[in-house]
Amino acid sequence: MANKKIGMWMYNNGGGGAIERKIIDQLKEREIEVETNLNLRFAKGSKDGIICNNVNMLELDLFFSYNAGEQTNTQKYMYETINKYVTTVNSYQSFALSEDKFRSNIALNKAGIKTTDFFLCHRESPEYLVEKFKEWKKLIFKQIDGWGGNGMILLESCQSLDSLLPFLNQTGIRHIYLEKFIDNDFSDYRIDIVDGEYISCYGRKASPRDWRTNISSGGSIILREANDEIIDIAKRATKILGLDIAGVDIVYDREKEQYVVLEVNGIPAFATPEQEKIGLTFNDKKIKKIVNLIDFKIK
Repeated sequence: MANKKIGMWMYNNGGGGAIERKIIDQLKEREIEVETNLNLRFAKGSKDGIICNNVNMLELDLFFSYNAGEQTNTQKYMYETINKYVTTVNSYQSFALSEDKFRSNIALNKAGIKTTDFFLCHRESPEYLVEKFKEWKKLIFKQIDGWGGNGMILLESCQSLDSLLPFLNQTGIRHIYLEKFIDNDFSDYRIDIVDGEYISCYGRKASPRDWRTNISSGGSIILREANDEIIDIAKRATKILGLDIAGVDIVYDREKEQYVVLEVNGIPAFATPEQEKIGLTFNDKKIKKIVNLIDFKIK
């Protein structure tokens, strides 16, 4: 019987290349071939299939897409198309849902998972933004599909509100998406889940100059332990969005005295070599679980 063959698109910064090699080595031990560097941004489609880096994506047994920083509209379009004919991890549907803050928050709330209060309206109705500012007093503007803290603006004064409206008029952003600011200690929990299993927990803490915990916004990694409540919330949130792999960001709301899901990330990074040195040692466990997941899905 011919060996199974999968395709992979893995990020390479922050030690991603070394993680990719470990995944490939463990898959090869199970007689699973791996085609790499399948960036769908450069794919070509025709009646013969979808060709990327000389690989027909529609002839693969599975496609493992794990690169958050280089997503493009073309890449997402091809990803969605491939998912109709080939098993993908994560599935395109769950990936797209996790990327959409408004839709994912609705799904979580409908299932009883607590999130921050959120609001969406069309950019041509800025009066709704003003009404929410008066109600919440302190709120955050986000792009629906933004990541890494990019495009997030804290609105806590009339001046900040006035500066947002001209910004919206100069961009192609169609919606105004807002979240009520959560009274927290400017740190969060990142819970990694793979195939329904708890992998790890660590935290991120905002720098003294910013309120965002994202590493790309100046936040730093901190070691912290997860309790049973946080792990249960993360597992439930992952399942609700249909993700095989997820990183669930949780903060403690000091006003309401409860844990709140901020975001569910479908492509949570592995620990970098620098982070491993300070005690984040979950990479091998996560790699093994992902390899088991891929092996199971192609069978």
